[in-house]
Amino acid sequence: MKRSLFLLTLTWLAVTMNAAKLKIDRIEPTDWFVGMKNPSLQLMVYGKDIASVKEVTTDYAGVSVDSIVRLDSPNYLLVYLNLRDAQPGTMTLKFDKQKVSYLLKAREMSGDKREGFDISDVLYMLMPDRFAQGTGHQSQIKGMRNYVEDRSKPSLRHGGDLNGIREHLSYFKELGVTALWLTPVLENDSPDNEQGYSTYHGYATTNYYRVDPRFGTNGDYRRLCDEAHQNGLKVVMDMIFNHCGFEHPWVSDMPAKDWFNTPEWLDGDRSKYLQTSYKLTPVVDPYASQIDLKETTDGWFVPTMPDLNQHNPHVMRYLIQNSKWWIETVGIDGIRMDTYPYAFADAMAEWMKELDEEYPNFNTVGETWVTEPAYTAAWQKDSKLSKNNSYLKTVMDFSFYDKINRAEAEETDGWFAGLNLLYNSFVYDYLYPNPSSVMAFIENHDTDRFLKNGCDTLALKQALALLLTVQRIPQLYYGTEVLMNGTKEVTDGYVRKDFPGGFPGDAHNCFTEAGRTRAENAMFRWTSRLLHWRQGNETIIRGMQTQFIPYNGVYVIARRWHNNVVLTVLNGTTKPAVMKVERYAEVIGQTKRAKDVLTGRYYDLSADLTLKPRQSLVLDYQQDLTDVQQ
Repeated sequence: MKRSLFLLTLTWLAVTMNAAKLKIDRIEPTDWFVGMKNPSLQLMVYGKDIASVKEVTTDYAGVSVDSIVRLDSPNYLLVYLNLRDAQPGTMTLKFDKQKVSYLLKAREMSGDKREGFDISDVLYMLMPDRFAQGTGHQSQIKGMRNYVEDRSKPSLRHGGDLNGIREHLSYFKELGVTALWLTPVLENDSPDNEQGYSTYHGYATTNYYRVDPRFGTNGDYRRLCDEAHQNGLKVVMDMIFNHCGFEHPWVSDMPAKDWFNTPEWLDGDRSKYLQTSYKLTPVVDPYASQIDLKETTDGWFVPTMPDLNQHNPHVMRYLIQNSKWWIETVGIDGIRMDTYPYAFADAMAEWMKELDEEYPNFNTVGETWVTEPAYTAAWQKDSKLSKNNSYLKTVMDFSFYDKINRAEAEETDGWFAGLNLLYNSFVYDYLYPNPSSVMAFIENHDTDRFLKNGCDTLALKQALALLLTVQRIPQLYYGTEVLMNGTKEVTDGYVRKDFPGGFPGDAHNCFTEAGRTRAENAMFRWTSRLLHWRQGNETIIRGMQTQFIPYNGVYVIARRWHNNVVLTVLNGTTKPAVMKVERYAEVIGQTKRAKDVLTGRYYDLSADLTLKPRQSLVLDYQQDLTDVQQ
């Protein structure tokens, strides 16, 4: 009897001590939503020796524990729940004897009610750190690793934040854009170094469920989205599934041996580091070698950004859930996925398919940085160029970016130079399952500014006139409308300069007409006029596109919707040129007059038009349907 009592006492002490030692640091996702089409929920539980838990249970109605997964590290535990019949409320989970509360929320709307961006939108891309600083900004945040806000250094943090963007929503409305694409806003808690490097750009995530405190809070992000919606603006969130930041907890304590690609380097074997080649062609190349493919998909983008292994199903489930959580939590209207082809294509297709099933009217654009249309088209949803469906609705048109920047410095001849480059790029639109869901741009945060170190407004106007009238989803880069320029020759920071007037003490303020120079105001008004005209314009949104081979240096593209025609006319030379009206009879017919959207001037289309050097026209007119040659 005494021996039995002694053994019972020891058992009780062991259980009690184990319960006392059990410490849950955090659970991700931090909360979840009921009523999802996929009722499965993965909980990633962090805590020292949490894997020693023998069972996880709940008596919450409609919820069952499907499985618990112990990984290689004892400090993580994955709990898979089934929420098929769950209702909103606070659920109690028991980890052995320890109780933890977990909130299940009601969704604000069903997934099919969430509308993404499309060809009717114009995306305005900006970097939170470089755009504007809001009221009450804190230059130092407790708990963040060593960092410096120094606006004199192009590669350090400058102190822009989410409230700074929110406080300037009226500027975006005045300009005429309809969607804001912010570079990543999630925590990037990496220390600055002596070389002036920091992760102000946001592409080295260290916490997938937390806005970087230097930008604000999750609540600030939600408020920005809410007020943007109230102002008729959508918000697109930049995400990265390919890699995370070196200071993410997964790096110092890998959940599983295959959580990252080539993880041996993290274990101290410096000979095992694999750098990506940055060459994306092996992913689609039918003759690709295994080593080339491995370097593309398994190689790290840079040594400070460990490459995530999307072929680990637990990694991918974590990332898929994270994207849904941000849609539901702050109400984003779209996702831009960074470095899309660097991640494993089959895993990314799994993500896109599930997202499309849950949010059929949502949209995601993938960064596909190859300048050949055939490459880009192979990544679009339902492409016949690929063996496997990517389910990715929108791809980025790097061909357009490449060709328009080359054309800027060339004379348009009778063959291949200048604007012929654009003509010959659009020729391959037959490769796209949906050309209207391709995102075009003339510059972004990873390229030289279109203006480089100059101020060629004629070339810029041609680029924007084409961008905003062709069959594409257009994306602008912040500050182009006020002539911001710069190149990457020294550092990326020179194409990511602060928006003038966005920070305390700025003597130059481009947010107001009074603060802009005469040249800046002229460019702003020109761009704004075109953007506002484009809003809701059915001819641009739905119209059939017809392009004409550049003739006598003149490139013409027509958009037609019922009896309305928009004619974009570009003189691609530095000399006067004549547009032979007769050559364009199929889209002009008997039309006598057309209004130039850019200036408000009317042009006589019964006679040839003489164009000034590099002149751009966007002619808008009604045409009798009998005039159109069938």
